[in-house]
Amino acid sequence: MTYILGIETSCDETAAAVVIDGKTTASNVIASQIDLHAKYGGVFPELASRAHIEAIGAVVDQALEDAGVTLDQIDAIAVTRGPGLVGSLLIGINYAKGLALAARKPLLGINHLEGHVYSLWLTQPFREVNFPVLVLIVSGGHTELLLMRGHGQYERLGATLDDAAGEAFDKVGRMLNLPFPGGPNIERAAQMGNPGAFPFPRTKRDQSFDFSFSGLKTAVMREVTVPASSEARKKSAPEKGLILRSDISINDVAASFQEALVDTLVEKTARAAKHYGAHEVFMAGGVSANQRLRAQMRKETDLPVRYPPLNLCTDNAAMIASAGHFRYLSGLRDDLDMEVLPMWALSNNTYNVRNRP
Repeated sequence: MTYILGIETSCDETAAAVVIDGKTTASNVIASQIDLHAKYGGVFPELASRAHIEAIGAVVDQALEDAGVTLDQIDAIAVTRGPGLVGSLLIGINYAKGLALAARKPLLGINHLEGHVYSLWLTQPFREVNFPVLVLIVSGGHTELLLMRGHGQYERLGATLDDAAGEAFDKVGRMLNLPFPGGPNIERAAQMGNPGAFPFPRTKRDQSFDFSFSGLKTAVMREVTVPASSEARKKSAPEKGLILRSDISINDVAASFQEALVDTLVEKTARAAKHYGAHEVFMAGGVSANQRLRAQMRKETDLPVRYPPLNLCTDNAAMIASAGHFRYLSGLRDDLDMEVLPMWALSNNTYNVRNRP
């Protein structure tokens, strides 16, 4: 059996996990920072870095203890190298370097997006993958379509040109005065709303597999806020920025927004899967937890659709350890002086990247 210790600090979760043979989660510990960043309506990078420093030692120790193993029993250490916030990435990668050096263990720098892909390998009971698969990675910072032909073999088909889907959820959530993060709170409100109440725009349905959600976000803002030029706005509190219309149903707006975003994700994913002859559709990332997205994806494609259990949709270290397992089996190792790659794209050369700037 192969034991991989995974460490993840790309954004606002400090996480560590031990995974056996790439498919069995022995432990998965996450220290969330949601409460810390909630008052800002998004992640405050400097605070995130400080919180990682405070939590990482205890989180790694707890992951080893929960798995019932010592560092000596670990075969390799996998850590998120990018993409992500520079300060957050540095905390995790430097801690991993220290462990690898002290314990004389191989170090594996993992692409965060690849980690999300491998969260599907942790779904139990595991069913062997029938490549090629069409992968939709949809999270707070990323919305991408990939064709995965095998382990470490990726072709990027499309991506967001502006806001990621999760970012759009957060921004619209702030417009509607919903708590952070926006995704689960908009989904909750949408369950009580009418998805056809507002005809919000969909991304242009041309031959491209790229996404764009800034127009959708702007359409929501224009629909739900009092115009800056209106007398009502001037008399209320112009210095406060956006003022929500009193006659708007939050639930209807949430449902209509969610429906427009889901329609776009599903249409392009299903079309790409058919065009490239994929055998399965994978969804991964925080937004893949959305139940409407899951239901519509199953409805609109005849292919098997996989998505992670809810606890593995958001950032976690088990997915990093799983990706690390397959990288470890490939024989690749990274140097102790490797640098973080905050803008690291997931592509065919991901497996072969060593200490590249």
